[in-house]
Amino acid sequence: MAGLLAAPPATAHPGTVPRAGTAAQAGTAGQPGTGARAAVPRAASADAVRAATLTEVTGFGANPSGLQMYLYVPAAVAAHPAVVVAVHYCTGSGPAMYAGTEFASLADRYGFVVVYPSVTRASKCFDVSSPAALRRGGGSDPVGIRSMVDWVVARYAADTAKVFATGISSGAMMTNVLLGDYPDVFAAGAAFSGVPFGCFATTDGSEWNSACAGGTVTRTPQEWGDLVRGSYPGYTGPRPRMQLWHGTADDTLRYPNFGEEVKQWTDVLGVSRTPAATDTPVGGWTRTRYGSTGDQAPVEAISLQGVGHNLYASGMGARALTFFGLTAGGGDPQPPAASCKVTVATSAWNTGLTANVTLTNTSTTAVDGWRLAFTLPSGQTVTNGWNATIAPASGAVTATNAAYNAALAPNASVTFGYQATHTGNSAAPGAFTLNGTACATG
Repeated sequence: MAGLLAAPPATAHPGTVPRAGTAAQAGTAGQPGTGARAAVPRAASADAVRAATLTEVTGFGANPSGLQMYLYVPAAVAAHPAVVVAVHYCTGSGPAMYAGTEFASLADRYGFVVVYPSVTRASKCFDVSSPAALRRGGGSDPVGIRSMVDWVVARYAADTAKVFATGISSGAMMTNVLLGDYPDVFAAGAAFSGVPFGCFATTDGSEWNSACAGGTVTRTPQEWGDLVRGSYPGYTGPRPRMQLWHGTADDTLRYPNFGEEVKQWTDVLGVSRTPAATDTPVGGWTRTRYGSTGDQAPVEAISLQGVGHNLYASGMGARALTFFGLTAGGGDPQPPAASCKVTVATSAWNTGLTANVTLTNTSTTAVDGWRLAFTLPSGQTVTNGWNATIAPASGAVTATNAAYNAALAPNASVTFGYQATHTGNSAAPGAFTLNGTACATG
């Protein structure tokens, strides 16, 4: 998979969505074209943070490892908003996490604030390995992220009972770490393709733990739970709930890590490892809930049959919000009525294809800035694109408008396209969402 390390060196760390910060547009993949997002403005105070615009915040507090803080505040921010910390994968960045996931569009809908921490070290991987990272106030990445949360709480009078963490791969590992180090800060977390707290621990300065990545580290539930409890000795308050996601075909952070995470968090939260409920919300998914049967069970675990490390897809962010308790009405998110239509025309040859995608705004209101999310069939990798920025290069991707075609009037259409390689499956994508809303196809 592009962007992942097949045989990581001692200082490497797993990636996830391949090069989600990579843009494929009007030229070589990886080089932003004219539709690339504008440079992110800097801000030193809340007054300088522009609504509905990704903004870098500086001077936010203690930051021993030199993280960057990016912030998204919706135009209709709630009074005393919830805070969601969205943590990027290895090789990624805060802006890439913003562009490649749906949390910003969900913030527009529900009024919460999104914090996107961004690593500055060369590996672009979060520290989830060092002794400093695995204890409260230890002086590494978790300290900086805690400062970001404190900054948002102070500036926006955010609800301290509604602070949440979510992440992908390295960010999923950090989600586990944040909930362990700061159980008094975070109410819940959602970890996509991660490992248990402390599983990646090293003492030699390496960021990589091959045994953990390979799924060969096993402990008893109490041993795993003791690692979490040991990060904040003496803490006796409530513990954050945890939602876990993992693909059975993950060859970067092997699937046994999923079961070890379940063992850890059921022990931490003091609930039985016998599921209180098991269902299949989507074909190929098995969801188990521990401690209760509702949408906010203490632990919720979703296993995706045959899915690899790059598992995050449109709609999963909404399910995380349901687990957090931030979506109106609760229950499994249902697709809103289609207000858009997408048609795709493809032309394929031996190992390549081109696709022209036409997006039509079928609503009665204009769209000012569009992001169309879809999943490329397995084996397809975008190498070139036009009239949109497409990232990442494979798997669950998002096409973002160019500067010149952001406005889409009612009943108006826009066409963009891409060139891709394939390994035998040259089919067109089958489902699309426009700014978080499901589209009709045909």
